[in-house]
Amino acid sequence: MQHDIIVVGGGPAGTTAALYANRAGLKTLIIDKDRFPRDKTCGDAIGGKAVDILRDLGLLSDVERLPSVRVRGVVFGGTDHTEADINIINERRPDVAGYVIPRKVYDDFMFSQCRREGVECREGWEAYDIIRENDVVCGIKALEPSSGAQQELRSPIVMGADGYKSIISRRLGFFDPDPDHTILAVRCYFESVSGLSDKIELHYIASILPGYFWIFPVENDMANVGVGMLVRPMQRKRVNLVRALDEAIGSDHFAHRFRRATRVTKPAGWQLPVGSKKRPCAGGGFMLLGDAAGLVDPFTGEGIGNAMFSARLAVEVARTAFEQRDFSAASLARYEDRLWRALGDEFKVSSRMQKLGRMQPLLNFTIRTAARNQEVGRTIGAMIVGEQSRKQLTNPLFYLGLLFK
Repeated sequence: MQHDIIVVGGGPAGTTAALYANRAGLKTLIIDKDRFPRDKTCGDAIGGKAVDILRDLGLLSDVERLPSVRVRGVVFGGTDHTEADINIINERRPDVAGYVIPRKVYDDFMFSQCRREGVECREGWEAYDIIRENDVVCGIKALEPSSGAQQELRSPIVMGADGYKSIISRRLGFFDPDPDHTILAVRCYFESVSGLSDKIELHYIASILPGYFWIFPVENDMANVGVGMLVRPMQRKRVNLVRALDEAIGSDHFAHRFRRATRVTKPAGWQLPVGSKKRPCAGGGFMLLGDAAGLVDPFTGEGIGNAMFSARLAVEVARTAFEQRDFSAASLARYEDRLWRALGDEFKVSSRMQKLGRMQPLLNFTIRTAARNQEVGRTIGAMIVGEQSRKQLTNPLFYLGLLFK
């Protein structure tokens, strides 16, 4: 074997895995089909789970120096245009915050950090197949960029961190763009959107439920603006997301904020496989991370935190596998078991919240109550950052209690 671990994909999941593996003394190779810096279509929001892992890696102070906006709150807008301004920073946990950092900047930083720490990094290398022997994955086939020659790269463990279109997942027969468990999103960047602050904005619009229109502040007077919607109802309603984005921007409620704004990129779309469905993500010689494993939060659409979390967990399982010299399906199944023990309940709750989001009267009632009652706002803010269980939001008694707030 040429390496201990081969990581396919240089996004947040792949680079996190490579850093942890390298620090564990495992000879690690990470490849990506693109060259950095490169853009990646995304909402660019980095939440608390990702922040915790960056802190664990000792990289948070460096990330804070990147071009970014520190997120201190969330604005929820109902279909009736009531807005609840919710603070996610509190006196007990002043360190709880998120960031909006363009993926072109964030991914380049993480990939460069891998190189700085001695990980073997290969840009422009495109994986096109896996190598299997005795039904165990033991490497990949990739195209060398300068000549286009086919190369075989071998390792006891292959980690597929190559996104929702993962070639590793496809070659394993796991790729599953189930429209009931996939979100389609479209985003573009704008300059000079008025009313930007240190809060991200999630606005619910009747025509794209279950989904939302977002405005995320980016440094230097930029904004990441987009819409996302579950694919099945999008197909049923025949929604064109590019048109829906234009309609949201030009609507009576938002047009004044874009009157002096300039669109600086064309709309770009991508799929988000959400964790409302458990997909296989481990077997003999391989583990799938992040979007390749379908780990996007069904309610918020955020995927970077879960991607980085899955990477750290995968390396923990890999270390045990190397100690035992056992890379079988039974050995690496511990990754899938631990991953779903950690995230499964969270995904179930988020899935229920996604379904509640289709109920306009309930959605608007909750946002109106949070807008006028600071205690309710603080409670929802604590749920957002994980200080309180989100299960309350799926309990009818929670909404009954709001009637008396």
